[in-house]
Amino acid sequence: MCRAVDLQQAVLAKNDASARTLRTRLTERGTTVVNLLSSPGSGKTALLERELLLARERSVPVAALTADLATENDATRLARSGVPVKQVLTDGLCHLEAGMLAGHLVGWLPDDTRVLFVENVGNLVCPASYDLGETLRVVLASVTEGEDKPLKYPTAFGLAQLVLVTKTDIADAVEFDEAAFRANVERVNPGVEVVLTSARDGRGVGALLDRTLAAAGGATPHVPVMARRPEGLHDHAHPHDHPHAHPHDHSHAHPHQHPGAGLGSAEGVGADGHGPLAAPRP
Repeated sequence: MCRAVDLQQAVLAKNDASARTLRTRLTERGTTVVNLLSSPGSGKTALLERELLLARERSVPVAALTADLATENDATRLARSGVPVKQVLTDGLCHLEAGMLAGHLVGWLPDDTRVLFVENVGNLVCPASYDLGETLRVVLASVTEGEDKPLKYPTAFGLAQLVLVTKTDIADAVEFDEAAFRANVERVNPGVEVVLTSARDGRGVGALLDRTLAAAGGATPHVPVMARRPEGLHDHAHPHDHPHAHPHDHSHAHPHQHPGAGLGSAEGVGADGHGPLAAPRP
């Protein structure tokens, strides 16, 4: 048991180091990363598609990387927005890791990208413990999932810097109790903003892009209590809903790419999250 815990801590420590390096490199080049987490079927892809379309309308250079265990369905859908999109198939791995993300950005991410949206694997357990080098961590939950979702997945919601409620156009039909949901979010993550959205009727569309651009402009995102430590702030705390260590590095990518300058391998970050990225934009 001790060896399993030690291995898990070693994997997370290595991931944290890679995430810090990747965050620094991307910040230097002017790219802000948003890590999107949710259960399967939450409406994450539908909402992200609307946000990407809005970003394009506003002439904000954005890109999206989406991870799934199988199929390229989400990438095909997101590519309709006309922004650079890449699919990553994890071959059964239930989450992305910083080194994996870094490896997939090499030679693909356009140099002028201001925001990179990362649609993590649909899962609220494994991805919650892995820092991807993001500036903003967002958790989504649909009105169909139940008001107690934050209590069932305290790590995912407890480390969120923004919570989005999706599919609110059917909230009445499923008798969603907004007040109870907000109260449960507050229990695990006091002070975090909760925004109601609907990709179908447009409610709250743009909030994600607005909060991201504010963070990119220097606004300080919400700091969850769970991420605070006496000696100062840590990139992410790692309390687990249950132990999951995955010291694997999968490099299977199925890109849906659009023309544009990318991170050349000579200037890119390696699969371990280290190495220089392209020079920062002037």
